[in-house]
Amino acid sequence: MDFLLGLTILFIKIAVTLSGLLLAASYLVWLERKLLARLQIRLGPNRAGIFGLLQPIADAVKLLTKEDIVPAAADGVIFRLAPAVVAVTAMLMFAAVPLGPDVRVFGRAVPMVITDLNVGLLFVFALSSLGVYGVALGGWASNSKFALLGGIRGAAQMISYELALGLSLVPVVMLAGSFSLTAIVDAQAGVPFIVLQPVSFAIFVIGAMAESKRIPFDLPEAENELGAGFHTEYSGMRFGLFFLGEYVHIQVLGALTAIFFLGGWRGPWLPPVVWLMLKIVMVAVIMIWIRGTLPRLRYDQLMALGWKVLIPVSLVNIVVTGAFIQFAM
Repeated sequence: MDFLLGLTILFIKIAVTLSGLLLAASYLVWLERKLLARLQIRLGPNRAGIFGLLQPIADAVKLLTKEDIVPAAADGVIFRLAPAVVAVTAMLMFAAVPLGPDVRVFGRAVPMVITDLNVGLLFVFALSSLGVYGVALGGWASNSKFALLGGIRGAAQMISYELALGLSLVPVVMLAGSFSLTAIVDAQAGVPFIVLQPVSFAIFVIGAMAESKRIPFDLPEAENELGAGFHTEYSGMRFGLFFLGEYVHIQVLGALTAIFFLGGWRGPWLPPVVWLMLKIVMVAVIMIWIRGTLPRLRYDQLMALGWKVLIPVSLVNIVVTGAFIQFAM
């Protein structure tokens, strides 16, 4: 009986999480279009529904009914599977993200997370690393020089910025004493880590934007150089899957920013889940604002920032944090 109850609760958590992710991703696109329109003195989506609120549904219908074209010279199998790799890995990352403290259901404590791994941070980074395979394989399988260049750029960008991203979280792990995302949130019961680790926070946010290929780091799909980059040859729902993966990734990175530096679900008065959602939206709005403000970097500037600035600063921050912990003991 306990096994069936546990299995039922697990399926409910998976269904609710996936539904929420997909719905939030579609309306994150609407939010981005509206905010960018305000920044550029435009109206944005305003035809489908009040304030354009039905625009995400109209976009989904368009993508689902649009013809799916596969170039004659493309590697058909890899070309078809690459978008799914990007979308699926982004959604799987949310499996280790805690949405709140444990709740009691039928007298038993149920974690507000699909799976509370004691190596949750490593799990998230492993899936984040796998996501770039979809970009690289999609560019290569398209048999287009522009798509291939976009895929190569995506892989090189991921290597440089994921290294800085991982190093920025070493001080967080040192302070929390655990790789578990739940334990990291619990360690911020007194003071959020953004106060103790502002340098790590800045490096993490920059690396997260580069990981999600957002302006000013969208070199893998720079339209003035590569057409549309790694997804130049894609159409229909496969094109939509790349963007689904991008906007789910934004949500995951927003959740991780909240968990590592903003106290996770912690906050006064409101329910824990609401606090986490507000923090995710706040991070997403900041990323959209930066997109509408900054120009795109040159590729050499992009790589130099990762290798020559962020990684050395991360290493120095680790040494300083270690010295602080040692003298504080």
